[in-house]
Amino acid sequence: PGQRLKALILKVEKTTKGPEIILSRSYPKFVSKLFELEVPEISQGQVEIKSIAREPGSRTKIAVFSKEKGIDAIGATVGQRGMRVQAVIEELGGEKIDIIEYSEDPEKYIANSLSPAKVLEVKILPKNKALAIVPDDQLSLAIGKDGQNVRLAAKLTAWKIDVKSKSQVEKEMSSEENEKSS
Repeated sequence: PGQRLKALILKVEKTTKGPEIILSRSYPKFVSKLFELEVPEISQGQVEIKSIAREPGSRTKIAVFSKEKGIDAIGATVGQRGMRVQAVIEELGGEKIDIIEYSEDPEKYIANSLSPAKVLEVKILPKNKALAIVPDDQLSLAIGKDGQNVRLAAKLTAWKIDVKSKSQVEKEMSSEENEKSS
């Protein structure tokens, strides 16, 4: 009692007992509305939230894009010393938020979406699939705990992302070459 909570109004229905208001704190649009409240560049339309992927209570990935030259979309969203993003994190009860830069180029966008892992190369495959090649020491970071990082990256980008380490790819390439030569 007495605790203040922000929530997103999903719908209002008229029932026999009066109006019924359905609220949500897990809907991805809730995160974008919190950022609109905290980041003036988003509410003024200079920075646009292109996509949000969320697993409520644990992690959110958000892709931002600056419509104006000279405005750093990620910097504006994070704020000085992380003040803006910290306010959103507190409202979400400590949920981790990854802010990545949106790109029209799918290879760059997919590489960005797998952050904090460093991606060496992204190969676009047929049927909306992509292969991300990462350094051997970055494989577990790219995949994330229980596959969460790659799952959120796939949701964010709308691509099916397969992550492999550089040594895995090299081993597959050499075994394919051995099969061709025999």
